[in-house]
Amino acid sequence: MSGNDARALARSLLDLCRSRKLTIATAESCTGGLVAGALTDIPGSSDVIDRGFVTYSNAAKHAMLGVETATLTTFGAVSKETALAMAVGALEHADVDLAVSITGIAGPGGAVPGKPVGLVHFAVAARDGRIMHREQRFGAIGRSNVRQRSVVEALRMLIEVARGPKPPVKTKRAPATGVHKRVARTPRRAAAGKRVPPKRAAKPKSGK
Repeated sequence: MSGNDARALARSLLDLCRSRKLTIATAESCTGGLVAGALTDIPGSSDVIDRGFVTYSNAAKHAMLGVETATLTTFGAVSKETALAMAVGALEHADVDLAVSITGIAGPGGAVPGKPVGLVHFAVAARDGRIMHREQRFGAIGRSNVRQRSVVEALRMLIEVARGPKPPVKTKRAPATGVHKRVARTPRRAAAGKRVPPKRAAKPKSGK
């Protein structure tokens, strides 16, 4: 992914948010503000971008975004739970419609068992209650590449959420023809429909 990819996505996101009157905040750890930088690099982005939180340390995540210490201790800074808490925290601390969070291990160090270099967790929270999480394992592709690909992924997620929920699929009804099919009679129904003529009483015989 090149810088041009991020710039094109940033432009598309800003245009989409303008058309839908949406505002954005970012909460970044391993990318150190690159998502906010990609968006604010576009002239006129101030009508969409409100603020960015760069929360590199656990203390910053707790102090600036309200991420619970128990969450950080139990699951770690690089986890689904922390990413979700960061996005929700950014939404609560900023008067915006959408918030994106990124936390990961860009490398070359920092890997722990079960969490290799290149692991990044993303989350987007919307004011209407929608929330999205995504995990990417980019691998040991170099610190700069992990960070750049994380920016692209975050922008894509923001675009997806900014477009809004998909409307429910409406089922098409068959047009009424006004013709009712005649129900075929079963043998029992046919027999029931036939009228049996009443039996005539026998005439008494005359005696001789």
